Amino acid sequence: MHYRQLGQTDMQVSCLSYGASPLGSVFRSVNEDAGIRTVHVALDLGVNFIDVSPYYGLTKAETVLGKALQGVPRTRYFLATKVGRYGPNMGDFDFSAARVTRSVDESLARLGVSYVDIIQCHDIEFADLHQIIHETIPALRKVVQAGKARYVGITGLPLKVFSDVIEKTAIDTILSYCRYSLNDTALERLLPLLEARHVGIISASPLSMGLLADREPPAWHPATPDIRAACGKAAAFCRGNGKDIAKIALQFALANPRIATTLVGTANPENITNNCKWADEPLDQQLLADVQKILAPILNQTWPSGRPENNESAITA
Repeated sequence: MHYRQLGQTDMQVSCLSYGASPLGSVFRSVNEDAGIRTVHVALDLGVNFIDVSPYYGLTKAETVLGKALQGVPRTRYFLATKVGRYGPNMGDFDFSAARVTRSVDESLARLGVSYVDIIQCHDIEFADLHQIIHETIPALRKVVQAGKARYVGITGLPLKVFSDVIEKTAIDTILSYCRYSLNDTALERLLPLLEARHVGIISASPLSMGLLADREPPAWHPATPDIRAACGKAAAFCRGNGKDIAKIALQFALANPRIATTLVGTANPENITNNCKWADEPLDQQLLADVQKILAPILNQTWPSGRPENNESAITA
């Protein structure tokens, strides 16, 4: 496992990290014992960064992760959770100072720890960014001062929200999902700004929430028919050559040294074992070139998320 510096923090994080959302049975029903074993296998294979949220499974993911971390030395892992999003609807967002402060205490209790390494504002494209800048982040800085977190971050899908916030206030990390993958590398254009501000870069969903997998993406996936079709064609091409598109997608995401860590989510010990194995294997450059050619017509196309004013002006970012 390779390790990289996360921005200007003191954290050397594994290039492959663990996204704990599946522990909340977000995508399918998950056996709790299997989920706990998956966390332990990840740690044993060198993964040292774990990301979770109270939103995942409506607190279930944090609860199961807390069970998995019982008895594990706190020095073995870095831990991030989130505030602000507590359900699937607009009314389930609350980025007020009082709520996010209380949320941190609730998460610490579920996780069974006295602090998290990063406390993040969850999916800020659904928020009033003025509130994020002038109320939420100052409240989380007080959480840091109280010793309940060490760093403050923001997460989201539209890249616009990151630049809008970073240009007005200091943050330590960003978590961007689905924006650095085989079909969408738009995050690259934000890297100079992030690096200039010494912001740690966390990427998630290297499989684009199931688009880059050897099976049909979930019915709820927000991708357009064109994006779905192109990704399906790329997956079929890999399958026809005896390859798994998930492998090349993960390896491609991990290969960029400017991105400190890439989150993968699974509650299957075999899957995380394969992910860690793939992380150490060489990338098939010819297969990569062939897949990129197939995906070129839809490269960097995304979908809207959150408030209209927080999205890019066009669907192509």
